[in-house]
Amino acid sequence: MITRRTLRWTGASALALAVLAGPAVTAAHAAAPEAAFQDVVDDLVTKDKFPAAIATIQDKDGEMTDYTAGKGEPPADGYVRIGSNTKTFTAVTILQLVGEGKVKLDGPVETYLPGLLRGKGVDGRRITVRQLLQHTSGLPEYTDFLAKGALPYQHTYFQPRDLLDLALKKKAQFAPGTKWSYTNTNFVVAGLIIEKVTGRPAAEEIERRTVRKLGLEHTYFPNVGDQGIRDPHPTGYHRDDPAKPMTDVSTYEPSGAWTAGQMISTPSDLNRFFTALLDGKLLKPAQLKQMRTTVKAPELGPGGRYGLGISAVKLSCGGHGLGSRRGDPRFLHHERRHRGRPRRRHRGHPPAGDRARPAARRGRPGHGPVREVLRRS
Repeated sequence: MITRRTLRWTGASALALAVLAGPAVTAAHAAAPEAAFQDVVDDLVTKDKFPAAIATIQDKDGEMTDYTAGKGEPPADGYVRIGSNTKTFTAVTILQLVGEGKVKLDGPVETYLPGLLRGKGVDGRRITVRQLLQHTSGLPEYTDFLAKGALPYQHTYFQPRDLLDLALKKKAQFAPGTKWSYTNTNFVVAGLIIEKVTGRPAAEEIERRTVRKLGLEHTYFPNVGDQGIRDPHPTGYHRDDPAKPMTDVSTYEPSGAWTAGQMISTPSDLNRFFTALLDGKLLKPAQLKQMRTTVKAPELGPGGRYGLGISAVKLSCGGHGLGSRRGDPRFLHHERRHRGRPRRRHRGHPPAGDRARPAARRGRPGHGPVREVLRRS
């Protein structure tokens, strides 16, 4: 879910992103789903004060409808920095290695990165791979240095070890396995494990094992030094001081997020990724079951739970919204399964200033959304 803390300092995510799939499940949606989602996307701009927002909705018949709102007329289904959705891609790669017998989920990090995790209360011999993916490792958070402002680092390149060094200057948050706290450092360490075990760059493994396998033509891990974003894309904005004007941060050095949040994609590609993941097309049954086995995650709000690189938020309809985290651009799936034949219908509303504008296009069937998910995101 997008939080005030995120709004305050996360420069690379000054655009709200929501991807939902499947049919509406409330009477209000059945009567006027377009108007309902327009209101939700508009609220992200007018109430939550995001400069712009884009969303993709997929119904039971496979039709996908794009919604946009806000500053600069953001392109429907444009490229965006997907932030912590990257964590799910990273978790998938680790779990694929588990399925291949190359990584032990409950084995210590020390096995793969000997001597690396040492610090005040930090010991890689006591932290398991599962605890990294589950955010129960107790590792300190490295992103705290951005709390006073992200703009000074807009063009600063970080090596993964730089990020880990920032974290290890601080003491552990808690003993491994005793609490839950969302921590980007966990997924930087996961990326280092991928590289140590495979002998290849983590970005290459993520793209080979998931992006290319699923044919996600609009999803990529930016190369070293690539601060841009492919067209078409909305303009990204950020300000460190609420009293000052927004700064265009469309050009942004993403290495400060690495395997915790560096990737770029489109709403429709994210839709295909999460649908394929939950349909068992990326992981063996045993590993998918482990990914979806959750623990209590108080930071996610009432009923919030977290698995391995994926969160679960309880919804009033009785299902669960599955996504990546509590902040940054957000993807959510409703658990109720539906299937239907893809088709295309044309529908839309005349533009009204910065009001959301839907555009229908062909898609694939998936999982059903609930309107409140976007409001809580």
